[in-house]
Amino acid sequence: MNKNTLLLFFTILVFNYNFSQDRRVITTAVPFLMISADARASGLGEQGVATSPDAFSQHWNPSKYVFSENLSGVGVSYTPYLSKLVSDVFLANINYFNIIDERSSWSASFKYFSLGDIDIIQNPQDIPLLENPNEFTLDASYSLKLSDYFALAVTGRFLMSDVKLQSVDSNSDSASSFAVDISGFYQSDEKSYNNFNGILRAGFNISNIGPRMKYEELGKNNYIPTNLKLGTAFDFIFDSSNKVSVNLELNKLLVPSPSVPIYNSNEEIIGYNQVDVNFLSGIFKSFGDAPGGFSEELKELTVALGLEYLYNDSFAIRAGYFNENENKGARKYITFGTGFKIDEINLDLSYLLSTSSVISPLENTLRFSFTYNFY
Repeated sequence: MNKNTLLLFFTILVFNYNFSQDRRVITTAVPFLMISADARASGLGEQGVATSPDAFSQHWNPSKYVFSENLSGVGVSYTPYLSKLVSDVFLANINYFNIIDERSSWSASFKYFSLGDIDIIQNPQDIPLLENPNEFTLDASYSLKLSDYFALAVTGRFLMSDVKLQSVDSNSDSASSFAVDISGFYQSDEKSYNNFNGILRAGFNISNIGPRMKYEELGKNNYIPTNLKLGTAFDFIFDSSNKVSVNLELNKLLVPSPSVPIYNSNEEIIGYNQVDVNFLSGIFKSFGDAPGGFSEELKELTVALGLEYLYNDSFAIRAGYFNENENKGARKYITFGTGFKIDEINLDLSYLLSTSSVISPLENTLRFSFTYNFY
């Protein structure tokens, strides 16, 4: 496998998560950060910024932790990726949170994305050289209740993308960066209505605010997936054993749209590149730089809707739907999930089915999450 082929492979796999041919799909470095990291959220249409707190809130909205009924907990998840094609590409995630007092908590997580083992052969008679490109993040958060109903959190994150192939280019380096998240969460008291009680939730998270990553092989700086999530949820509590939650989430990447025209020899536009500005300028530009104007900016929003039925706080059934505009990646799929709780242990599973012509890399993938709670 020659160097150009390898670079093309990594460009497609690492920087074009959406697997779309549309020239205005927004791409970033380390796109694995946008993959749902746990089975509960995956079963709800891949959302979690305003759902009830759990051990995996670190990925979605760590300010939820101070509303947790548990003193601490640890969560582990495993997500096979491209499972129809390969068996060794996956995302693994471990989270831990701890309640400090009634108003504060801290949490941390580690995510590891393996791109699998790659055999490098320069000539047919050569002995293959094994490479294992991978990416990971390590982060920590502090959450604080500002009132009985609202909390804020701040997160610091280190990112490493080690997709270099030393056997091809011994001078290549890993790419790294750092980022911060700012998140907030609101949860009301349980209120009585005509035929049920209810709890209202709302949340936001501006994640991965940080410098661009530079890949020497590609010769340019690449934006990390700075992202805005806004969500709301409502729990319908019918009695002590039956509860239904309705969850809605909007998502927008805060990186520049492909807006710089690429011309061919006939001065015809054949595509678009992102502007070359620093990450802070890129965040502000992302709200109004789409070539198609405001209507195209709206197309860059993704929408997720999820339903969760919980029986006796021990058994859950979940369903969700995720929608992305056809011209911005065309990710459209329905999700299903279930969860079981036995004493301190939670086990969650989810499944995804594409409803778009662009098949998701997670199509027909069964995802697992395990949580141990400390009361």
